[in-house]
Amino acid sequence: MVTVRLPDILDIRAALPLATELLHARGNPLTIDASNVAKVGTQCIQVLLSAHATWTTDGLSLNVVHPSDTLLEALDTLGIPFTEISEQESAK
Repeated sequence: MVTVRLPDILDIRAALPLATELLHARGNPLTIDASNVAKVGTQCIQVLLSAHATWTTDGLSLNVVHPSDTLLEALDTLGIPFTEISEQESAK
């Protein structure tokens, strides 16, 4: 099991480093800690959607834990259910 902690700011500058970090974790069950996310852009949402699809295709678990209100609000604004980025439901 690999754990990745998302940075506070998930803007366009964070998208490539996030994608790279997630690619390095490929092949392992993954937990993403989203507790500190204070700002989120659509580019990083796309990275998370892609990661979830990749892990699902690989038959491995990917769970986003402790999602911040900011992340949940961004997903809601975009009309994206939390389960599109995580196997488990948000506890919030």
